[in-house]
Amino acid sequence: MQTLFDEDFDALELAEGALVLNQAVNPETQVAWAKNELSRLLQEAELALVHETHAEQKFDAFLRLFYHEWGFQGDKDAYFDSANAFIDKVLERRKGIPVSLGALILFIGRQLGFPIEGVAFPTQFLLKLDWPGKEPSYVNPFNGEYVSQHTLRAWLVGHKGPFAKLKPKHLQKVDHPTVIGRWLALIKSALLREERYALALRCTDLALTFVPDDPYEIRDRGFIYQQLDCHQVALSDYQYFIDQCPDDPAAELLKNQVNAMSQTQVTLH
Repeated sequence: MQTLFDEDFDALELAEGALVLNQAVNPETQVAWAKNELSRLLQEAELALVHETHAEQKFDAFLRLFYHEWGFQGDKDAYFDSANAFIDKVLERRKGIPVSLGALILFIGRQLGFPIEGVAFPTQFLLKLDWPGKEPSYVNPFNGEYVSQHTLRAWLVGHKGPFAKLKPKHLQKVDHPTVIGRWLALIKSALLREERYALALRCTDLALTFVPDDPYEIRDRGFIYQQLDCHQVALSDYQYFIDQCPDDPAAELLKNQVNAMSQTQVTLH
């Protein structure tokens, strides 16, 4: 299992860090091809935008290039498909989710000189543009559309309830390790949904290199081991969660699960 550290991701662009993560989860990730494709798209963008002299108009032209000419789009039909979280698959299929599409725009956009950064808004990943002398503007990478403060407040209310208020902390730049941590959780959830347990197990092992002994991650690992018929290891992980989080509602359910599994003859794989 590859060992990853926050410092690895701090030194990389988000798309590059995502590729490192993707390969750590699935060694079959087409890293070399994805890097070549990113370089090709960057060169194509530089040529297409060479005559644009006004910075904001140039950025809008870049968005049109990305979404209309290149055909990238949010995957409305299969939002939770794990392919949407693997950069090589997003480049290949031209479909993704806010964080994966946003990572591509950040990679190309920053090299084109745009004042762009990522924001981990509570409902989804956003792109923030800080033009000199102007209020920041925000782009939804799922569709490339600008998002108003009014819309952001509405999203927040829908997510947190009618008394939620939009605060500066909601729109602050997010560091890459934080995004990568959430990206890993997203990949794991998608793989579990698809019952791809061997790859999901790699996700839990990676997560535990960042936060060792996290009881919730160990609980999830126990579930994966159970699906892989490694019942004795699953029992150990479940018991750890019960001991560490006795007041969690899931602990009582897991006690019943542990009792049922303990009464069944199992084979340790």
